[in-house]
Amino acid sequence: MREWRDEDLEPFAALNADPVVMQHFPSTLTREQSDALVARIRRGFAEDGYGLWALEVRKTGEFIGFTGLALQTFPAPFNPSVEVGWRLQRSAWSHGYASEAARVALGVGFDEFGLDEIVSMTAVTNLRSQRVMERIGMTRDPADDFLHPNVPEGHRVQPHVLYRTTRP
Repeated sequence: MREWRDEDLEPFAALNADPVVMQHFPSTLTREQSDALVARIRRGFAEDGYGLWALEVRKTGEFIGFTGLALQTFPAPFNPSVEVGWRLQRSAWSHGYASEAARVALGVGFDEFGLDEIVSMTAVTNLRSQRVMERIGMTRDPADDFLHPNVPEGHRVQPHVLYRTTRP
């Protein structure tokens, strides 16, 4: 996990344009949307002190996506909250990178920022991410599931699950 570099923009845009990677989001992102997301991530670090770190493979230095913490403020009973999240290119799936980096991000949130609770959320259909949430010790109460207000009404990924974990 590291700061973002300008050379990350191109592979990140490719990741965000991949329909398989983005299947649990309303749509893929254009290059402009992807670059704007990185700009927001960088601003988040400046404003909050934490954010979504660029993720690279330690042995090779290859950029593979992001993992980190993001402040969530959209209208929902659990917000404002801090979410742990990740998005990795397909070649990085099933290697344990998301779980490993998410555990580090949780440690940063609890130990360095004194957070009492961290959440994670995804579309009901995203079983792969739900398994990561469970592997890193998060739990789900189905009563917390919700329709994401930032996803178009009736869209197949609007139904979301919410996982939580508290300071150890």
